[in-house]
Amino acid sequence: MTEHHVHQVHRHRDVGGTRRIGFTAVGTPFQITFDCADADRMAEFWSVALGYHVESPPAGYLSWGDYLRSHQLPVPPAGSVSAIVDPDGTGPRIVFLRSADTNGAHPRAHLDVRAGGSDGDRTAKVAALIDAGATQVRRVDEGGDWWVVMLDPEGNEFCVT
Repeated sequence: MTEHHVHQVHRHRDVGGTRRIGFTAVGTPFQITFDCADADRMAEFWSVALGYHVESPPAGYLSWGDYLRSHQLPVPPAGSVSAIVDPDGTGPRIVFLRSADTNGAHPRAHLDVRAGGSDGDRTAKVAALIDAGATQVRRVDEGGDWWVVMLDPEGNEFCVT
C-alpha cells in the first residue's frame, strides 16, 4: 500500500475497491477514502459508528498480509491502511490510509471512482470525465498499477481507480 492510495489488488482499487495493492469490493462504483494517522483505529471507530465491518481478507487467507505475500506484493506497516464495508453490501466501501499530510493542502477525504479492472476501462472513464468537465491532475504509477488524480468542475479532488 502506499502512503496515499490503495486501490484494487487485481494487481488496485481495493484494501482491505486505495487501489493499488488491490483489494476489490463489489457493489458501489465508488469508495470514500480518508487520510489519517492510524488507519486501523479509524476503521474500528467508523465500523462502530456506521454499523459496518472491517473488511476481511479474501477467502482462503487468514490475513491481508497472507494474501499480499501470496501475490508477491509488499505488506504495509500496521495502521497504514484499512477498509470497512457495509454488511448489507449497499453502502460504499470506506478506506483509511495513513498520510503524513493530514492537515495540509491535500484533502483528507475524497471519492475514488472505480472504473473497472482493465487499463482500457480506466482510460475510457478518465476521457469521459474530462469530456464532462473534469481536469486530469496527474497519473500515478506504482507497483505495477496506476490511477488518475483529477479535479471535478469546481476543483474538488477525486481519483479514478
